[in-house]
Amino acid sequence: MEPGKEKLWETTIGSEPIFDGKIIKVQIDTVKMSDGATAKREIVKHPGAVAVLAIRDDKLLMVEQFRQPLGRTQIEIPAGKLERGEDPREAAARELEEETGYRAPELIHLSSFYTSPGFADEIIHFYAAEELTQGTLQPDEDEFLEVIEMTLEEAFEHIRAGRIGDAKTLMAVYAWQIRKLTGNWPI
Repeated sequence: MEPGKEKLWETTIGSEPIFDGKIIKVQIDTVKMSDGATAKREIVKHPGAVAVLAIRDDKLLMVEQFRQPLGRTQIEIPAGKLERGEDPREAAARELEEETGYRAPELIHLSSFYTSPGFADEIIHFYAAEELTQGTLQPDEDEFLEVIEMTLEEAFEHIRAGRIGDAKTLMAVYAWQIRKLTGNWPI
């Protein structure tokens, strides 16, 4: 524990599994807070994921697919969950090829970030890819998607229209804008 942060600390005194699904697990933890009181914390456990900001001919590669929680399609950058023990860079290469049909000679790690640390431990490892070559499009058997290439201006139009609205894709669009303005990835 970091000195001076004791009042922020919580200690887990119990954990009750609620759901064990294909992708996520849900548990309720009982914690003891620094003042001695106890509280319940609902937690979603996730294996982690990768996302790829892929540029081809000065266009961003995106995928559009139906998102059941939203009840509509969403335009996103290629992404997917990590398999147990999988290296994030290898997973990013796999997801890029599976979802777009392209390979990258190099994947540049831009950041790793937590999606919703208030209730989930999901971490996304975020990569950039350029100089793409043709690979093989192989979406998962339960995944139906359409590959889209768009300019930066088109991406901002989709953001304004609400067709791009997830955090990883918003981050990708802004990271690409920084790249275009400065010549460097924001790392």
